[in-house]
Amino acid sequence: MALSTERPREPSSAAPEGPATPVDLHTHTSRSDGVLEPRALVEAAAAAGVRLLAITDHDTLAGLRELRAPEAPPLPAGLELLAGIELNAALETGTEVHVLGYGLDLADERLEARLEALRAERRVRFERIVARLREIGCSIDAVLAGFDLSRTEALGRPTVARALVAAGHATSVADAFERLIGRGGPAYVPHPRLDPAAAIALVREGGGLAVLAHPAEVVASRDLLADLVAVGLGGLEVYYRGYPPEVVAELASLAARHRLVATGGSDFHGDDAPYAAVARSVSVPAAAGARLVAALRDAAASPRGKGWPGRATLVRR
Repeated sequence: MALSTERPREPSSAAPEGPATPVDLHTHTSRSDGVLEPRALVEAAAAAGVRLLAITDHDTLAGLRELRAPEAPPLPAGLELLAGIELNAALETGTEVHVLGYGLDLADERLEARLEALRAERRVRFERIVARLREIGCSIDAVLAGFDLSRTEALGRPTVARALVAAGHATSVADAFERLIGRGGPAYVPHPRLDPAAAIALVREGGGLAVLAHPAEVVASRDLLADLVAVGLGGLEVYYRGYPPEVVAELASLAARHRLVATGGSDFHGDDAPYAAVARSVSVPAAAGARLVAALRDAAASPRGKGWPGRATLVRR
């Protein structure tokens, strides 16, 4: 399986053609490193034809809480919203292993305290990157002063990349990552390492199902996948933007072999294309979404209590 572990660039608004995926279990809002407000994202997804949507912001559930607040307007007709999150973990070698969590308990105070600690680490890293850019003559201080980051809970490199573009130091977000802030770049700062087992445990303790995101090269190691399953991994992101059919087939086979729930999504951030275009770049079967929802609901109704995959209210119509 020869795929890059870097997130592929979103397609342009002119491509590809065809219908949007009916299920999108991997998206980001402006509460972490996406560009759309939570409400704008759910409206864009519904307009594109998505029927099951998961918001999986990095290290924060703030957008989901806003959408589920008693005073919030109802979701667009026909759309189901699933609580999710994405955690950045890494192996001792430095290889990134991202973990998605679904069906989390939004009222879990211990989970929120741990997420706040992760967000604090993000802020420190963000400031270190900005300082390094200043040192190499690529200051973004003036641009950042004009950004409204008051509601961005989990600061990340995409925000830095957008500032670099606005300041004229990069031609695109992708260019900023490739030349300046990506691994090996002059302003790269490694993320504080969270062990994948710890990320899986955090999801499970928060009442969620842990899923390996955009597996790519990571699952080339069968031993690693088995190790992750042994510590509680419950799913594999089989359907993902940029994955060719043969890779999807191999991932589906691995998911079946390890009895993992097969998930998928667009990993929408919004830098290069509107949601409708990105949602056409991946096809997650409606049956995959239904199986995930069924698994979460069955576990929520089980007498086992909190643990995999959850006990909270999982989906709001």
